[in-house]
Amino acid sequence: MALVTTRWDSAEHLKTEEDIQLYLEACLEEADDDPALMIHAFGVIARARNLSQLVQDTGLSSEGLYDALSPGGNPTFDTVAKVAKALGFKLSIQPMG
Repeated sequence: MALVTTRWDSAEHLKTEEDIQLYLEACLEEADDDPALMIHAFGVIARARNLSQLVQDTGLSSEGLYDALSPGGNPTFDTVAKVAKALGFKLSIQPMG
């Protein structure tokens, strides 16, 4: 009997603001020194929300936003800050410890 699999899309499981916050916190913990994981997380959250609204809220072009949040995307800090703000998050720095 062949193993049947289905595609997993985390965005489909982010239904509430709490889901989104917990997902982002988990990604932050796992990311360690891998910024690509955080960019991926922002992309997943963007898909869970209204991507068209995110384009409008950030002032970025849809193509620019898709490129920035796609695998291999290399967004500027300005883009990351705009996306975080549009998603309702505030970037902060805390001492390690």
